[in-house]
Amino acid sequence: MDPVQPELLATLFAVAALAGAFDAIAGGGGLLTVPALLLAGLDPVSALGTNKLQGSFGSVSSTLAFARRGLIAWKTALPVAAAAAVAGLCGALCASLLSPRFLAALVPILLLVIAVYFGLSKALKAQDAALRLTLPVFAGFVAPLIGFYDGIFGPGAGAFYMVAFVTLLGYGALKATAHTKLANAASNLGSLILFIFKGAVIWPIGLAMAAGAFLGAQVGSRLAMRFGAKLIRPLLVVMSCAMAVKLLADPQNPLRQALAHLIGG
Repeated sequence: MDPVQPELLATLFAVAALAGAFDAIAGGGGLLTVPALLLAGLDPVSALGTNKLQGSFGSVSSTLAFARRGLIAWKTALPVAAAAAVAGLCGALCASLLSPRFLAALVPILLLVIAVYFGLSKALKAQDAALRLTLPVFAGFVAPLIGFYDGIFGPGAGAFYMVAFVTLLGYGALKATAHTKLANAASNLGSLILFIFKGAVIWPIGLAMAAGAFLGAQVGSRLAMRFGAKLIRPLLVVMSCAMAVKLLADPQNPLRQALAHLIGG
């Protein structure tokens, strides 16, 4: 790749900072960063690898911010994070072996269901609720499932972690957000390892965006801690819908093609 212009680095830094703030609150920062990387001239694989680098810095940054406020229960969080990291690496290893077409059709539906769920239900509260699943089962099955998805496909992984923490472990809005960021960081780092070994990370761009994502995540996490569920709930709904629309906007999305066939037929 040709030397990267400082103006491009500055622009991508700003995009990553904004995306990092969104990601720290409700996820979905990739809606901004991946298109920006593609517009900058990166091929799709390099765009995904570079995006994993900046996203990892953002999720680590927000995790540190939440941890400083004592919002992460490490005894619970570390087994979940470890499982997510290993599963994220496994997902990235399998990404070239499995077709993403099924996930591209299924994920928009799941994201819209999540948007409706958090928009209409009372599940996302400030206080913790009753535990519905034991930690060993959650860390052994639920976290690896989402982590594997994050490694193999990715969009909406934060929303899936969020709904799992809220509905299965009974976490309140802020605590669920904090633990989601740690799990996201773990599965991001797991899959990032493979992208690095494949040489799919454009380091000058990735590090500039990583700096922006780190700073943006600090701002976003502070906003989340200040406003709690009042901010997290609506933004989670909006970002879930936006991710679903983004996936369906792809003309190659099999669900879109099926709907077009039904309407046209």
